[in-house]
Parts: sequence; structure tokens; C-alpha cells
Amino acid sequence: MPRRTLPGLLATTAVLAAPVAAGAAPYQHATQPTARGDGGAAATVDSVATTAATDALRAGGNAVDAAIAAAAVLGVTEPFSAGIGGGGFMLIRKPNGKVTTIDSREKSPAAMTEQSFRENGVPLPFTAARYSGLSAGVPGTVAGWDRALRKYGTWSLRRALRRGRRVAREGFVIDRTFNEQAQDNAAYFDDIRSTERLYLDPDGTARDVGTVQRNPGMARAYRRISRRGPDGFYSGPLATALTRAAQQPPLTPDADHVWRPGLITADDLRAYTAPGRKPTHVEYRGLDVFGMGPPSSGGSTVGEALNILEAAPGWESLSTTQRYHWFLEASRLAFADRGAFLGDPSFSAVPLAGLLSQGYAAERAALIDPMLAQPAAVAPGEPDGGPLRSTTHLTVADSDGMVVAYTFTIESTGGNGIVVPGWGFLLNNELTDFDYELPKEHPNSAGPGKRPRSSMAPTIVQRDGAPVLALGSPGGSTIITTVLQILLERFDLGKSLPQAIAAPRGAQRNDATTQAEPAFIASAEGQALAGELGHEFATPTLTPPTNGEIGAATGIEFRRRGRLLAAAEPTRRGGGSAQVVSP
Repeated sequence: MPRRTLPGLLATTAVLAAPVAAGAAPYQHATQPTARGDGGAAATVDSVATTAATDALRAGGNAVDAAIAAAAVLGVTEPFSAGIGGGGFMLIRKPNGKVTTIDSREKSPAAMTEQSFRENGVPLPFTAARYSGLSAGVPGTVAGWDRALRKYGTWSLRRALRRGRRVAREGFVIDRTFNEQAQDNAAYFDDIRSTERLYLDPDGTARDVGTVQRNPGMARAYRRISRRGPDGFYSGPLATALTRAAQQPPLTPDADHVWRPGLITADDLRAYTAPGRKPTHVEYRGLDVFGMGPPSSGGSTVGEALNILEAAPGWESLSTTQRYHWFLEASRLAFADRGAFLGDPSFSAVPLAGLLSQGYAAERAALIDPMLAQPAAVAPGEPDGGPLRSTTHLTVADSDGMVVAYTFTIESTGGNGIVVPGWGFLLNNELTDFDYELPKEHPNSAGPGKRPRSSMAPTIVQRDGAPVLALGSPGGSTIITTVLQILLERFDLGKSLPQAIAAPRGAQRNDATTQAEPAFIASAEGQALAGELGHEFATPTLTPPTNGEIGAATGIEFRRRGRLLAAAEPTRRGGGSAQVVSP
């Protein structure tokens, strides 16, 4: 699309992005993948957010306070992955050892039907569905933050948002990952006036690495929410701007794509709630593994796969290659069940107990050939208990034993591409997580007031009631395989947490081929899996922003005498940030 160089656009650009001035000290990410110490710890993809968390802990806040302080910063520095225009799932271990969850997953508007993503009876292509007002669900992040702080935190929402508001106002230095994610969306970002002004230069390209990105609209949104609480988001001028942006995307005069109008209304926003839910739980080799239940498929799919692995005969005598084979085949079977049975539990009976039972795991494990991979997708099983039918992650722990594993998102990198005018945040495209090509009888079909199935898998592991490990990752449906593989690497293959996070990854999601990073395919185990055991591998796109990578995990391990090991990615997404309160 031809670019405009209007004086107004140039003036706006000068305000929102500028070279780093001499002597200035703007917020800037610095990679630090591992930290050891005590007094509390945090790990995120961005050091500005991690510092917000550890500063909160030093100031007397607990793990929930610190997690939301970090999340508010990530909404500014990682806006293409998460923010107040999306939703997520928070897993919380209280100091007494009890694990609970908060579901702030987006909901579909009341006007949505199973036909909403169809035209002339034909499902929309994904890109057409995504870049539209139609794909935006009612955001849940702010309601989730408010519930977490009121029930489990010690800080006010105003105090928790303070650092994020400051970073939005003062700006941060754009790094390569931010630049690549913006550039990957530039062809659609330049169709939307508010998005173009905030994230693109006048020539239509992403803002340069090393310049400072400011977001006065986001600072304004945080200020309103700080003063009025969640009502400041779900009603009033911000809510009006949100519904207008979804219903009537603010197109540029020379927009060259079709942007379908959305369905969110003021009533949909006012009706949103973020409920607490019971976590999933499985026992694995003497460990208690807690995850997120429906509408997320993360906890059930990870749990089912772990149960299948535990049912593998002669596990102790298996080689590393054979254990990877079982990991991939267990993932295949668990994903088959995920696709058939998981959805919003308010609309469909999810056979969770059956899916997570040891007996069912034994049935599924019996289908695995220990010497040969399945050549294609497999059918779902028949669990008892029901009808047969990315994103960013942060991990925080405080000195009192409270632990938070929190995954939140706006779905695709860049969400639906629409920045809410005047308020600086991108809307999600979460409703494309519905299986809208399937009939309405399917648990994850589109419909009114539903939460689409998610893959987010925040996970907390305990032994005899004491915390052992907390972890999670972004990455769409590869979240599940990433978390599962890290658990395998740490508890079955003898790697440390940093090694388990850094290890090359494979992701089998009930397909004929397994997506795998180049280093996984090139490894001795990868070569043996492809040769002797019949696995077929394909690499995720090697172009930015994916760069052939799977996931971007963070985790915290609990050591003896109160010591903590925080870990993040050493290289994926440019490397993450791990910090402790007292090194």
C-alpha cells in the first residue's frame, strides 16, 4: 500500500518513537536467563517486567502483587503477545500449599453464532477471520488482575499498575524481537489508523531497533483503571472506544484488506466475569502436577500425556531416544483427545476425570508401538465421564511460599491488528480459537457467551505438599508440548531446569509430521527418531518472528533451605530474564 507522509503522521511518530538521547536511560531489556538466590524470584521474557516483579517483592508485595506488576509492564513492552485487550489463566499456590486458579479467558459476544465465521456457508480463511473485529472476544485480563489482587494479593490495582504506566509514558528501547513482530504484521497494521500511528514509521515499516517506543494511550488506560478499578475498563469512554473499534475497525483511507465488523457490545463488556476454577491434578513419579482446567486444554493434555508416559513399560531401561519417542507418541494421543472433548465446561460436559484416569492412560499407552511412530493422525479414545464426541508467560515466587504461574495472551502475535484508538492496546483475535468449521455440537464450536478452548498450560509441581517447580510458556498449541517436554527433560532425562528450558524442542500435535526445531532434528536422538522409529519432522518457519523456534518458557525451581533457581530462555525470542530478590 502506498505510504503517506502527512505532517500530522510525522508529528505523531516523533512523539511515539525517537532515537535514544545522549545521557538518557530509558527502560531496556537485558538478557539474563538464570538467577540463583532467595527472598523471592521472577522470570519473564523481558527484564523490565522481571525487575518490576522483584522490585514489588522487595517492597513487601507478595507473588500475586509482583505477577500483576510484571504483567502490566509486559502489556507495554510485549504488546503483540499480551495485554489488557486479551485474557489468560493464572495458577496460584497459596502459602498453605493449596493450588487454585483464575480464568480470565476471553468470551464471545452474545450475538455470536456458529455461522459468524462463515460466509455463504463456507468457513472464513484464518487470516480473513483473524484480521477483523469479528475475532475479538470480550477481554478478561483486567477482571482477572482485579480478582487476583482482591482475593490473594496485598496491593491495590493502582499500585500494581504503577510501573507499567510509567514504562508506557517514558518509553522503552525497541529490540530485534519487537521490531520483527511489528514488521511481520506491517501489511495489516498499516490498514488501521491507530495501529499504524503507534507501531509503524511513516514509510510503513516497523520502528527501528534502538529507538524508544512510547505509548501515551496505554498510560492513559492504566491511569483510568487505577482510578476506577475494573469498571474503568468495562464501562465508560474506554469501553465505548473498544466496542467502536471492534464494530467499526478504524481503517485508513487506503486500506487494502477487507476488515469484517465485530460483535462486542457494551452489554458484553459489563457482563464479563473472571471465575475461579479447580485446577487439574495428576500424580507423576511421586510428584503432584497441577495445571489449568477447561476451558484451557493445557492441564488436561499435559496431565494425560504424563499419565501415558508413566504407563510405559520398562521406562527405566529405555534410552533417551526411546523416551523421546514415547513423549512424541503420548503427545499425539493426548492431542487427539484434546481435539475431541475439550471446550467451555459451561456449554459442554468435559470428561476430565476420565481423561486423567490411570486406567484410561493405560488404554492409550497400549496403542503406542515402542519401535515405530504412527504414520498419521490417530482417533480419540473413549474416556469415561462424558459424551463421546502463544502469548507470554511469567513465573513468580515470594519468600512465604506463594507461587504464581501466569500465561496471558492476545492470541496471534499482534492480535487482531486493531489498537483501540486513544487507549494504546491491541485487541485479541481469541475467537479464532473456536473450531468454527465444525458443527455446533462440537465442544469447541462458536456460539454466544462461550470461552474458546485454550492451550495455555501454567503448571505448578509439588512433592509432599512443598513446591518443586513452576513453569509455563507461550506458543499456541505448542505450549502444551513445551511444558510437557520441559517436565520430561527435568524429571526423566536428568537435566537441570536451565538445561531443560534450553533443550531443542519437538511438538507432536496429532499430525503426520512433528514440528521440531532444527537442533532437535539434527541431534543424534532426532536422527534416530527419523531413521529407526519412523518420525517425520518439519521445522517451523525460519523467518522472523518465529525463526524456527518453539515456545519461550520461564520457570522457578525450589531448592533446599529456601534457595530458588529462576530460569528463562537463553536465546529464544532474544533471550529472557530471570532474577531473584537476594542473589
